[in-house]
Amino acid sequence: MRILVTGGAGFIGSHLCERLLGEGHEVLCLDNFFTGSKGNIEPLLDHHRFELIRHDITQPILLEVERVYNLACPASPIHYQYNPVKTIKTSVLGTIHMLGLAKRVRARILQASTSEVYGDPQVHPQTENYWGHVNPIGIRSCYDEGKRVAETLMMDYHRQNQVDIRIVRIFNTYGPRMAVNDGRVVSNFIVQALRGEDLTVYGDGSQTRSFCYVDDLVEGMIRMMEREAVTGPLNLGNPAETSILEFAQRIIDLTGSTSRIVFKPLPADDPQQRRPEISMAREMLGWQPDVPLEAGLRKTIDYFTALLARG
Repeated sequence: MRILVTGGAGFIGSHLCERLLGEGHEVLCLDNFFTGSKGNIEPLLDHHRFELIRHDITQPILLEVERVYNLACPASPIHYQYNPVKTIKTSVLGTIHMLGLAKRVRARILQASTSEVYGDPQVHPQTENYWGHVNPIGIRSCYDEGKRVAETLMMDYHRQNQVDIRIVRIFNTYGPRMAVNDGRVVSNFIVQALRGEDLTVYGDGSQTRSFCYVDDLVEGMIRMMEREAVTGPLNLGNPAETSILEFAQRIIDLTGSTSRIVFKPLPADDPQQRRPEISMAREMLGWQPDVPLEAGLRKTIDYFTALLARG
């Protein structure tokens, strides 16, 4: 098939492009390189079935494709709060443009939504039928509400125009090709530990996250895209939950670092708990994460070790 991946030069997008090429598809990678990196897709540039398009999805584009994976949007607080208006435009205008494209060429489209649609949840673990607890005017709302509107648009284009849609809600994902300046906990802790710097824990570290290795996530996304007659939303994440303080100590142990753990004030609207309920993914896709946390972290640490060594 001819497949469009928006945000294809990003962390998750580049892994998805690589996997789709490996399955024999023609891949159009679209990215404006705000947070994506040419380094992520450099090994793919000479592939005869790979095409790179530098474009911002807040502007329309005409393409002929059979599948659209809409991943374009900065996903870490540091990046999405840098230009919050642009962030919400990417989720809203970008999704409108991709849905318009999918409608026009009768393509199937998958929206990469997020666990952030649940906000600081009052239901634990988070199930797909939970409507969330989001601050609509907080500093994170450009991302949280943008993704919620993107889901609304997907469902309305499906109901009104019969566009063939899929929605996945992605929980914390990690692995090689995360950016050094990503600002999220996995990359922060690993980079700090490798540099011998203090590991920064916000709050008392009792807040929890669930970490899914990128290869597992990509497998779930592809299964969801190719599953017939299921729109979602569907949670994709690892239900193994860990506290941030435990996670910091694990990174210190795995890197052999002499770093200390220091505590700083908790940012506004930072969720206290994150754990996906993945019964629907197990039942509908036959999917669950396979990569153990330690094995995934070792691969990620090896990646950042090599990256930092290059300067």
